[in-house]
Amino acid sequence: MTVTLEVRDNVGTIRLDRPPMNALDVAVQDRLRELAEEAGRRDDVRAVILYGGEKVFAAGADIKEMQAMDHTAMVVRSRALQESFTAVARIPKPVVAAVTGYALGGGCELALCADFRIAADNAKLGQPEILLGLIPGAGGTQRLARLVGPSRAKDLIFTGRQVKAEEALAIGLVDRVVPAAEVYEAAHAWAARLARGPALALRAAKESVDAGLETDIDTGLTIERNWFAGLFATEDRERGMRSFVEEGPGKAEFL
Repeated sequence: MTVTLEVRDNVGTIRLDRPPMNALDVAVQDRLRELAEEAGRRDDVRAVILYGGEKVFAAGADIKEMQAMDHTAMVVRSRALQESFTAVARIPKPVVAAVTGYALGGGCELALCADFRIAADNAKLGQPEILLGLIPGAGGTQRLARLVGPSRAKDLIFTGRQVKAEEALAIGLVDRVVPAAEVYEAAHAWAARLARGPALALRAAKESVDAGLETDIDTGLTIERNWFAGLFATEDRERGMRSFVEEGPGKAEFL
C-alpha cells in the first residue's frame, strides 16, 4: 500500500510510502482520505502523526500524471484532491506532521492540514506550483495564508521558493525543529501526550479553533460557548474536576 495506518500507544501514524519521493498521485490522495476517515472513527486512535519516512515527507504531486490531464479531467479531480486533504484537516483528534526532507507542493499542503508541525533541521518546504504555471490546488492558498499571514504566503506562492527549516520556524510555517534522526520520536511524544488527554475536550478545542477562524468573532464565541457547556455532560469533565478537587491540578487520568 502507498499509504498505511499503524497504531501504537493510541497514536495512529498515517505513513506515506511511495518511493522515492512520496509523490501524491490519485491513488495516494484517495488512500489518504480513506485512512483519515478511519483514524477519525477508531476509538483506539486518539492522536495522529503524518509521516513520510526518514528521508522525505512528500515532494509534491505526481507531475507526469497531472500532465496527462486536460481541463475537463482536472475540474472533476480537483474537488476530490481538496476533499482528500480536507479529510486530514478535519480528523477530530490532534494531528502532528513529522516533516523530513522535502515537503513541497502537495507535501507542504498536507503538512498544513496538521495541528502542529515538527520539522527536521534539514527539511525544506514550499509551494512551487507557480513554476509549473499553476497555483496550489490542495488548500495551499487558503491554509498557508491563515497560518503565516497573507504577505508571507504570497511571497512563497508567487516565487515558488523553498524555505529551510530555520526560516520555516521563524515565519510560523513549522512549530519546532529537531535533528533529522529525532523527528518521528518527537512527533510521537507530542501525540502520545495528547492521546492520554480527554478526547472529547480535545475534539471540542480543535473544532472551536478551526471553525472560529472561518467566521466572525461573535459566531466563534457561540461555537466555543456551545462546546464548553456541552462538555459538562461528559464523564471526562466529571473525572477532571473531581481529580482537581481531591488531588490537585494536572493529575486526572482520562479513559
